[in-house]
Amino acid sequence: MVSVVEPQNKEMELPTFPRRDAAIHVAQVSVSYAAGKNASKTILDEIELEIKAGEFVVILGETGCGKSTLLRMILGQERPTTGSITVAGREVERVSSSCGYVPQKYSLFPNRTVLGNLTMGPETTRYHILGRLKPSFRAFRRQVREQAMQQLMHMGLHAADADKYPHQLSGGMQQRVAIAQALMMKPEILLMDEAFSALDPGTRSSLQGMLLQIWRETKPTILFVTHNTAEALFLATRIVVLAKQTANSRCGAKVALDMQLPGTGMSLKKNGQEFLDLVDHIERCSQGFEIAAGLTANLEGNVR
Repeated sequence: MVSVVEPQNKEMELPTFPRRDAAIHVAQVSVSYAAGKNASKTILDEIELEIKAGEFVVILGETGCGKSTLLRMILGQERPTTGSITVAGREVERVSSSCGYVPQKYSLFPNRTVLGNLTMGPETTRYHILGRLKPSFRAFRRQVREQAMQQLMHMGLHAADADKYPHQLSGGMQQRVAIAQALMMKPEILLMDEAFSALDPGTRSSLQGMLLQIWRETKPTILFVTHNTAEALFLATRIVVLAKQTANSRCGAKVALDMQLPGTGMSLKKNGQEFLDLVDHIERCSQGFEIAAGLTANLEGNVR
């Protein structure tokens, strides 16, 4: 079953509230920036989204439509101009450890080993500098290191890699460590911004499979930003497309498509023409909100 969100008449819109099972609620969020004297540019325009706990949501859209901006607001790095964002029922006001974040560029500390990168988050969150002088810190540190080594193995790396520095690792290995670094904080929500885009196709495919395995085992809520429609269909349980309202308008992007998928793992090899039809529909929707509004909304029965 595929559901498509159609443009709504603003006069008919009613206020919405987060459901109890909503891990993330984006409520009428708009983002605008100054663009010269007495002018502004809107990036996102009244975005409304509810994401349930355990969903794997992929956000698609053309460059400049505000995908990464939305992710950073959910993380707490940026604030909306209007509207609000709640995570687990609490309004986002600052960066919280409840959200793990994996950016496109490997977020590793170059002066720390792989093991040091993995243990830094838990250690600094629980023990500040003076706290590390306490006897309990040693026991805690041993426990965290054991967890870090387990996480390392789970990512397909080896014990010998723990003592290496980031510059000694390949791009794929660095991104595995970056994902492990985020998971060490045991986040309820994992935010990933073009996390695989800089990798070669073979490494990218391997990490896609690894990420799906992690999601199936632990079921965190995942928001994954990408430009790659095939990647989105392979990973997602739900796809959200952001699109600008008109090609030459200064108005911001809106949700042009909100599509539920029956599961993960869609591919050309597995799904054939059904996959190609969905790719075409999603990419046409991403070209503009007005184009999406003109497409046939009823795709029921196309995805099984």
